Amino acid sequence: MTTATSGKDPAVDERLRRWRMVLGGDSADGTGCSLTGQDAAMDGALAALYGTADGGPSRTKRTGERSAGLGASAPSVARWLGDIRTYFPSSVVQVMQRDAIERLGLSALLLEPEMLEAVEADVHLVGTLLSLNKAMPETTKETARAVVRKVVEDLEKRLATRTRATLTGALDRSARVNRPRHRDIDWDRTIRANLKNYLPEQGMVVPERLIGYGRASQSVKKEVVLCIDQSGSMAASVVYASVFGAVLASMRSLQTRLVVFDTAVVDLTDQLDDPVDVLFGTQLGGGTDINRALAYCQSQITRPADTVFVLISDLYEGGIRNEMLKRVAAMKASGVQFVTLLALSDEGAPAYDREHAAALAALGAPAFACTPDLFPEVMAAAIEKRPLPIPDMG
Repeated sequence: MTTATSGKDPAVDERLRRWRMVLGGDSADGTGCSLTGQDAAMDGALAALYGTADGGPSRTKRTGERSAGLGASAPSVARWLGDIRTYFPSSVVQVMQRDAIERLGLSALLLEPEMLEAVEADVHLVGTLLSLNKAMPETTKETARAVVRKVVEDLEKRLATRTRATLTGALDRSARVNRPRHRDIDWDRTIRANLKNYLPEQGMVVPERLIGYGRASQSVKKEVVLCIDQSGSMAASVVYASVFGAVLASMRSLQTRLVVFDTAVVDLTDQLDDPVDVLFGTQLGGGTDINRALAYCQSQITRPADTVFVLISDLYEGGIRNEMLKRVAAMKASGVQFVTLLALSDEGAPAYDREHAAALAALGAPAFACTPDLFPEVMAAAIEKRPLPIPDMG
């Protein structure tokens, strides 16, 4: 038993204990409960982060009440990180770490290697590390790369197989031709397409229309351009897009280009064999010039009718708005399949420029948020020139 309660009714005692954990033990909580043992330790870890309404630590230190906060020292934060990993599941730990960075300003402590070794790595932590990249001392960079690589490898395991399978099928279907050479005929699909021409007296199907695959099945069939806004709000999207970029680049039938931008444009295509290098080549934060990024990417497209262009941005344009929209219209008119993602993350749509989103939708390029699990389906639809599976953003 870790809670001092009435002892009269276990169900009532448990309910009071839970309310005590939620309310935090201030004098007005009204539960009359005090905590000991593991409950007290969990309460202390929560108090260090959420101890007062303004996000700072509480000042009470009496037994059974929430204790002082994290302070600014690396040792105290390291102990706190160890505590929360002991008492809470990984998903909760990640949320608490994120809140600690945002509420208590602990970003600077992540520049110390021993701190990085203590944290629970996730996509959001990677985004924070990338935003600190330029301020990071050399002694920390190796540890930071190891943390980022672990997250990237976990994402690749989760996403790569399904992405390759989905897009390979889409590429095969998009490459089918109706006048194939004999060795390229897809006999199953040809027979199904010509069943109406079955001659029962002769027991045969007359193949009026042949369906097959293109001869160069291993050649590049489609070009993909990932154009990623690297402003601070897009951190998780940058991480996922870099992983997907590496997966797409590993497919021989796709030619993949990855470009990141703020007010400048950086082409990271030559680093796509290692998404960790891509991520450390980004610079989160700064302004946004979508028009300049589109101008660069447009100059690199050589086969517009076979190109899928993916713009990942919250659409807060700092460049020339009308020119941006003209470029989108010109790219679509040339045959480019244009996809606009407001985010590529599990969190849904962020704050975004609704006026620009509406203008793009009017051009036939609707903007929507996309989860990593949905992204392969979006790309498959774009490759096959089908309607995109746009989720309900309502």
